[in-house]
Amino acid sequence: MQCVKCPECSSIDDKVVDSRLADDGSAIRRRRECLECGRRFTTFERLEEAPMWVVKRSGEKVEFDREKIAAGVRSAAKNRPVAEDEVESLVAEVEDSLRELGSTLSSEKIGWAVLERLRKIDDVSYLRFASVYKGFTDAGDFEREVGLLTKSTEPKSHL
Repeated sequence: MQCVKCPECSSIDDKVVDSRLADDGSAIRRRRECLECGRRFTTFERLEEAPMWVVKRSGEKVEFDREKIAAGVRSAAKNRPVAEDEVESLVAEVEDSLRELGSTLSSEKIGWAVLERLRKIDDVSYLRFASVYKGFTDAGDFEREVGLLTKSTEPKSHL
């Protein structure tokens, strides 16, 4: 049932005069006309995604924040030939792949999803991200990771 009130007279009786996609297809813009007073007004419909939750290593459960992933990737890619659209694309791919896994995820799965994609974009950014994510403590950790990175076969997926 429709419950949009006219901004002029508060009537809920209206008709849709025009509908079209808005915001690059992520919303529908509807032009409406009130059947009581004749005023025209616009409404927008947007898909509301179910929230995703992240269980951190400490056991704390927090709401998923795609900007945290983007900030981590940007930090790892600082002063590297990684364009902002590549970062945004990586974050979107990670978020889409994670949504398929369910509404509650471990921070470990998120980290592996980022690493898998970052590996294909830039080796140095990958190593920087891995050093923080995996908690490298000495040069040996970097050596092992470089060895894994230079292998001809991709590592097994952790998703």
